[in-house]
Amino acid sequence: MSARYFVRPLVLLLALAVSAQSVPVFAQAAAPAAQKPQTQKATQKPTYEPQVGQEGKDVVWVPTPQALVDKMLDMAKVTPQDFLMDLGSGDGRTVITAAKRGVRAVGIEYNPDMVELSNRNAAAAGVGDKVKFMKADLFETDLSQATVITMFLLPTINMKLRPAILNLKPGTRIVSNTFTMEDWQADETATITDSGCTSWCTSLLWIVPAKVEGSWHLPQGDLKLTQQFQMLTGSLGSTPISEGKVRGREVTFTAGGVKYTGNVDGNTMTGSATGGNGSSWTATRK
Repeated sequence: MSARYFVRPLVLLLALAVSAQSVPVFAQAAAPAAQKPQTQKATQKPTYEPQVGQEGKDVVWVPTPQALVDKMLDMAKVTPQDFLMDLGSGDGRTVITAAKRGVRAVGIEYNPDMVELSNRNAAAAGVGDKVKFMKADLFETDLSQATVITMFLLPTINMKLRPAILNLKPGTRIVSNTFTMEDWQADETATITDSGCTSWCTSLLWIVPAKVEGSWHLPQGDLKLTQQFQMLTGSLGSTPISEGKVRGREVTFTAGGVKYTGNVDGNTMTGSATGGNGSSWTATRK
């Protein structure tokens, strides 16, 4: 048997003696701590409140007036069949308003505090389960599934986004608060003059046009189109066309007193003609 088993009782007695002498000292030292609350509440993070004009990644934050949010959605003619993406979604008001109309909607916002605020606002509005807010960069976001895009961005940002927007599906509706796309003229513009809106009260709508530039064959002759965004010039046979325009997939132009209206599907256009003899027509891209 090891010797350490014989010394253990002696060690134990010494330990008890030291402990007995030390108890009053520890008790006195511990007394003040006993008077402290046993639990302390964790310090809560202050609720984030954005400030108008605060710096963002590419722009400062200014909220779109609610009256203009409603006007923008009206101009885009949103329905429950749409998928809306709000670029630079801020406090989430456009996405939340769209969701109240039954629209599937996603907000793209770079500021994570704004994303949290938007989620709180959506929950308070009763649409928290119908919307999504993403912390993401506008220029790295896939926009291809959107049927409606809303935004309140500077013209320089609009122009950086423009190439990607023009490659979206024809008919995609783009609505901007106040700021333009420079030489791509808006299809519609509306300014609110009531509802108490005093600034940032203009809505601009673009409809992504189908790409129709080139030569098309019709029974009436070759249709040659030059396209500048939604505006068309050219000729049908030897006759110049006028009033040429493409709105989404719909093409209209007039030639020789006949108005042609058709729809583009890839390399085929079909439609009807009014005036003259008036008839249906089909064109194929050459």
